[in-house]
Amino acid sequence: MPEILVQRDNLDEVAERFDRKPLEQGVFLNSIPKSGSHLLRNILRMFVPTDQTYTADFIQWGNLQAHRSAFDPASPKLSWGHLFFADASVIETAHVRRILLYRDPYDWVIARARFILSEQFRGNVDHLRTGVLSSDELLTMMIFGLPQKLPSLNDIYELNAAAWLGARCHVVKYEELVSYVQDTESSGAAEFFSGLLGACGIATPNDWAERVKAGSARGESATARENLTGVTIDLPETLPEKHRALVDYQAPCLRKLLGYN
Repeated sequence: MPEILVQRDNLDEVAERFDRKPLEQGVFLNSIPKSGSHLLRNILRMFVPTDQTYTADFIQWGNLQAHRSAFDPASPKLSWGHLFFADASVIETAHVRRILLYRDPYDWVIARARFILSEQFRGNVDHLRTGVLSSDELLTMMIFGLPQKLPSLNDIYELNAAAWLGARCHVVKYEELVSYVQDTESSGAAEFFSGLLGACGIATPNDWAERVKAGSARGESATARENLTGVTIDLPETLPEKHRALVDYQAPCLRKLLGYN
């Protein structure tokens, strides 16, 4: 599997100032890669005792069997990863609360390209950083994938998101999460975070907004956009129309299924 190079944060120390109640049931944060995984994880760490967070790894299909203890009902943990929908993953997570996080595929294409170009990503596609490719060519590769190197957009969304909609899970859209993180006093923020915490089996404390702000500090996320280094290709802020059409061709009906217009 690709290697992600991140620096240790100090959020365990930050969380010490909050009164965190023990989890009575495990929680698994499942997400599409580059959809705010660290953001959601770091926020919820402000509500869960440190000794109940499973920090060994991001759990994925390839290492699932090595991390089955993360889902042990006798020892509830907050764990996270990018897990395919399949027989083993559904069975292993049967006793935990499942949270599913994803983002609009149009925006994901750009986020994926930026991350793969960064020095924080190590895989078998380092040659994409040589500067030979145009941004249009790179974005197209993010949509269709590369044979034996990168899965296509549809491959990722099919088993990491779409299939989980047919199972028991609480859905979180990245766009809504970011919107309410940026303005915890906005209309709907309390309801959003109360719903999220309730899905995790966590009672909403009076200081929930302070905890959200502490956990979402962008300086603590090594994969936040401004903390990525080494990106040498200028990428657009929004996906061009021709690439939107390519997304719709490669993954027809996907955005509608996920709740995007």
